[in-house]
Amino acid sequence: MTLTLNVPVPGPLELLRHETIASNPRIMGVGTAVTEQSYSQQELLDLFEITDPKVRSVFGNSAIARRYLTVPPRTAGGAFAEEPQGALLRKHKRLAVGMGARAVGAALVDAGITLADVDYLCCVTSTGFLTPGLTALLIRELGIDPSCHRVDVVGMGCNAGLNALNATANWAKANPGRVAVMVCAEACSAAYVMDSTMRTAVVNSLFGDGAAAIALMAPAGDDVDAEHSGPQILSFASHIITDAVDAMRYDWDDEQSRFSFFLDPGIPYVVGAHAESVVDRLLAGAGLRRRSIRHWLVHSGGKKVVDAVRVNLGLTRHDVRHTIEVLRDYGNLSSGSFLFSYERLLRERVVAPGDYGVLMTMGPGSTIETALVQW
Repeated sequence: MTLTLNVPVPGPLELLRHETIASNPRIMGVGTAVTEQSYSQQELLDLFEITDPKVRSVFGNSAIARRYLTVPPRTAGGAFAEEPQGALLRKHKRLAVGMGARAVGAALVDAGITLADVDYLCCVTSTGFLTPGLTALLIRELGIDPSCHRVDVVGMGCNAGLNALNATANWAKANPGRVAVMVCAEACSAAYVMDSTMRTAVVNSLFGDGAAAIALMAPAGDDVDAEHSGPQILSFASHIITDAVDAMRYDWDDEQSRFSFFLDPGIPYVVGAHAESVVDRLLAGAGLRRRSIRHWLVHSGGKKVVDAVRVNLGLTRHDVRHTIEVLRDYGNLSSGSFLFSYERLLRERVVAPGDYGVLMTMGPGSTIETALVQW
């Protein structure tokens, strides 16, 4: 008697899909760093002797409790010294290199690998300009192999972390078994302007110093069941709101003789109104719906921005709890904010195999960037 088993044989499309999923890079480790001193919003108002009730209201209603900042040095008379653009650029270099190095070190420890394993380094910053770039400075600072492949992503703003992650993930996928590291280092203390305008007050109430890094690797050969528990990076989706290209910008201010950041008051509503289309496009590519997503890691762009995104996507405050907490404890950390939220999610130990997550950042352009991951 012959026993026949009807075992389905995978077709070429199924085999291709399995091969594609197997080769997706995984996040192996994450690390964050901040500067030395943090201040409450009230302490900052007192330090800078800000008495205007409108400005004090902006600080008080920001949903921010503390931020890490490096305030200007004091003069002999005790007042804060003026920091011309050259001094701010030097501050940016010092803080970005210091925080960036510590964030990379922490990510590698979390991943259980060493500096000698790093084959690719991508550095993101928008709070200053460096030539040679942050990659070269960190390679020298940390002693990474000088033959390391590298990319600097400069000036893209708060959304840039996901733009850089896209490039880093693609390199890792094309080079299985090799380690790629991305670090976002934002010295927002080097990007401040002090004047009496409400525009400046809004900006000065938001941003803090911080750096975040992640290590990625795609499995090599048949090693598809790597022991690393981090999520696979599946896909990306992006959208530029061209009608609002000037709504967020960091450009030269002739009156101040330095760079200055501008935020249009309507930007939260513009970003919120476009959040659904880009997220739904990201999920449609994987045959998913919003209810399929267990974890949402959104850029901590500000209370109104977070609320607008949450409402338009139909999310609860619990869904964006990490974003809210990062905003409360650090302020807006620009490009690396979403990785601070990712680190907090991991600390909760609530992620289960198979869970899907969406990473989302917003910034100048005006731009919305998203990524889909799966544990």
